[in-house]
Amino acid sequence: MTGEVSIRQAGQADLAVLAAVLGNQGFFEDRLTRQAKGLGVLFTAWCDARPVGDVYLWLEDAEEPPIRGHLPGVPLLTHLEVAPEARNRGIGAALVRAAEDYLAGQGHALGALAVRTDNTRAARLYRRLGYEDWGHGTVVCYSEHTLPDGRTVSEPEHCHVLVKGFPDDRPVPLVSRTCGGS
Repeated sequence: MTGEVSIRQAGQADLAVLAAVLGNQGFFEDRLTRQAKGLGVLFTAWCDARPVGDVYLWLEDAEEPPIRGHLPGVPLLTHLEVAPEARNRGIGAALVRAAEDYLAGQGHALGALAVRTDNTRAARLYRRLGYEDWGHGTVVCYSEHTLPDGRTVSEPEHCHVLVKGFPDDRPVPLVSRTCGGS
């Protein structure tokens, strides 16, 4: 991989390549369908016309009752992933910032996310990006996985919920990431 990483909103035409490269076709089908209904936004990172990561911005009410109760109407950043060969290059942070910039541009003052209690690397990234514990303890979230036979299973995960406020005067980041090398 060489060149610069670009981050953009995914479209239906991206489905086949997203599924082929990042896997989990059912996830991408669902999120693109939700996006078409205005229920969320799927941001993708691309390098040399190849997807290397994604994050989904959930604009619906949270599925988890504690989150829905304490953070009504607050958008959630979900499913941040970066392909193994593209990690440690700032792509995950750039995806999060793209989602935050979208939220701020839409007038949202707050965003939230849930991170598994055992995912310390991701939690460290989110804290470095300004996310803080919401103060209401852990929450049981459900992660959906698509099995090789196409069935989807839902598994409980214990998660920390983190929140971040977006100031009205949020600067537009001038971030450029490269695909390969250091």
